[in-house]
Amino acid sequence: MRALWVGLALAAQAGQGAAAAPDTALAKEVLMKSVAYRTVQGAGEVPKLAAYYASVLRDAGFAEGDIVITPIGETATLAATVRGSDPALKPILLLGHMDVVAANRADWTRDPFVPVEEGGYIFGRGAEDNKYDVAMMVTTLAGLKRAGWTPRRTVILLLSGDEETDMATTKALAEQYRDAELVLNGDGGGGLLEEDGRPVLYQVQAGEKTYADFAIAFTDPGGHSSAPTPGNPIYRMARAAERIEGHRFPLMSNDLTKASLRLSADRIGGAAGQAMKRYATTGDPEAGELLARYPEFVGQVRTTCVATMAQAGHALNALPQSATLSVNCRIFPGVAVEAVRAELERAVGDPTAKFTTLGDPKASDASPLREDVMRAVTEAVAARHPGVPVMPSMSSGATDSLYFRALGVPSYGVSSLFMKPGDGFAHGLNERVPVAGIPAALGQWERVVMRLAE
Repeated sequence: MRALWVGLALAAQAGQGAAAAPDTALAKEVLMKSVAYRTVQGAGEVPKLAAYYASVLRDAGFAEGDIVITPIGETATLAATVRGSDPALKPILLLGHMDVVAANRADWTRDPFVPVEEGGYIFGRGAEDNKYDVAMMVTTLAGLKRAGWTPRRTVILLLSGDEETDMATTKALAEQYRDAELVLNGDGGGGLLEEDGRPVLYQVQAGEKTYADFAIAFTDPGGHSSAPTPGNPIYRMARAAERIEGHRFPLMSNDLTKASLRLSADRIGGAAGQAMKRYATTGDPEAGELLARYPEFVGQVRTTCVATMAQAGHALNALPQSATLSVNCRIFPGVAVEAVRAELERAVGDPTAKFTTLGDPKASDASPLREDVMRAVTEAVAARHPGVPVMPSMSSGATDSLYFRALGVPSYGVSSLFMKPGDGFAHGLNERVPVAGIPAALGQWERVVMRLAE
């Protein structure tokens, strides 16, 4: 594996020539207009944003039949196709989402849906998650279309409409386009900057943990608070929460996490860095348990489950008749959701507790570290930041890639956004992205897409 990464780094230094001059003005315009659409669940704005993106692509020369907007409930999907010269080749999918999480105007310094450029940043809900990279992908494909580019392999831009909530549009897109070569997702991976703006590293997201919620319910006939009984649901719930807190799922690893830990070890340094090397190389359980003590690393070595909400009781002077504990799990790739639920049931050890799996969580394996993908990304990152290491990563949250990976389509998070740790406000207040990175972001997308579709 190490030889592969050395080879990639050398190839990156050689480069593939300069990309075409990026249309920075268009990308910035598309981003700011995107933010202005209030694409939160229930607002009905996603189809309008899809129509706007379609207009940008049509203006660049896309044929009407190569752009498809599909309504799904109050939201929608968009598919835009650049047809390749070799129909025998499977297509490459560029993936992103148009919806955003809710934002309360009263909590923000600026209106979250009135884009503002200030101090070198564009502010607004969804600016980072995920409208920045969607704008870069739309602008990149528009530029390539204007230039008359015809790839060997078909390239299809797919935009979902409810990634932040139900993922019904994601599921529909994955089913329709499951016969694809690979997915390049703008909502994953990306670059890290020091607080002074110097680039540190770039991560390719090749796996993600399964998101699953469970409800654990406890019931009892209740009664008057002056006559306590041993079946009090609150006490039983408290014991269950304590047992879950003390439970440790087995240590795990895969090719993705091993490569990520090895490549991160020297940068982290100290005891954690040494533990990364040992665990990635030998699977040393002591090293794994040491890493599990760090909140930032525990998700890389095991499944985690944590109590997040509790509801109980109905009156101050009555014994509770019910109590419910909500438990959120981030499950290691390849582990079945029901297997985690069964392990939780054993850990709680209360046969009277009722376990319910909430929603329809989907599990998926990590994608293989394909040399063609890693080479293309490494070369593109080197063109904007020579010498910056490119490494694989596994995220703890879920993206649209989840449904494609579950159907066997290799998927990679390759966001073009380089951010300082102090600037990351996705899902939070005053979300923002740096303006200065737009030209290089466009260049990165162009290089990656052209290299993989050639």
